[in-house]
Amino acid sequence: MRKVLFILFNLLTITAMAQTKGRFEVHDLGNCKLHVYYTNDALGDASYIIEGKDALVTMEQPLFKENVTEFDTYLSALEKPVEKRITDYHVGGTGNHDVVMAEGMPEFTKGEIYGGMMKGFAQAFGDAMTEMPTGEVSEVAFGTTQTWAGMTFEFRHGASSDFPAASILIDGKAYYTHWTPAKAHISHLQVSSPAGIDAEIAEAENSLASGAELFIGGHGGAAKRDAVEFKIAYLKKMKELINANPTSQAFVDAMKKAYPGLPGEAGLEDLGKALYK
Repeated sequence: MRKVLFILFNLLTITAMAQTKGRFEVHDLGNCKLHVYYTNDALGDASYIIEGKDALVTMEQPLFKENVTEFDTYLSALEKPVEKRITDYHVGGTGNHDVVMAEGMPEFTKGEIYGGMMKGFAQAFGDAMTEMPTGEVSEVAFGTTQTWAGMTFEFRHGASSDFPAASILIDGKAYYTHWTPAKAHISHLQVSSPAGIDAEIAEAENSLASGAELFIGGHGGAAKRDAVEFKIAYLKKMKELINANPTSQAFVDAMKKAYPGLPGEAGLEDLGKALYK
């Protein structure tokens, strides 16, 4: 619980900023197209539209009004009905539309941790945030595969250290997790304990074993297999350096030496504090 509250505290200290509009990119997955929306919001969120032959499925719709408008305009331009809207890790701008969530996640979003986080966002960002969803919520059991808009969505347990949401294998081609793998330093919001390192390694290895060719997340966007392979190697190196260095500062220095010039270096101090608390 202390670890989760630590993550919550850091999320709530994100400074409000003016929202810049996002951008879309499209990936052809054969049976469907994956539209990735990089919101460029203060939280680094990404949203998705999975386009089948006759219908659409959305995932993780945006949280901020400006992004909701841009996302909805793009969605309408596809001129296909939305069959399902998936809210996994991120409650967003689904309005009065019905949504589906992984089992247990609807109750979790109402609880102290997630509910408190959302209240903190409301205080930080004010009127820039969209209204909270009012549609009906149905739950999807873990270990099941749903077929919507002619595409399969396999709901798997996410990293054991994370919120109780799902990693989702989309039509066997794209693997969704909370955080997109990247060739960059890990954030303390993603890994906040040594046990969290093992959980992230296990989930990254699961994603590779899925046979997916594209890896996406609620924070980040889209990446290829090499980014997942880098993440696994990076996390294993992190474990090695924690064991070899008795203090947070020694760990930070060792990480900088091991990965000179790697993006995200400014966040290593916070990462060290989280791992050595």
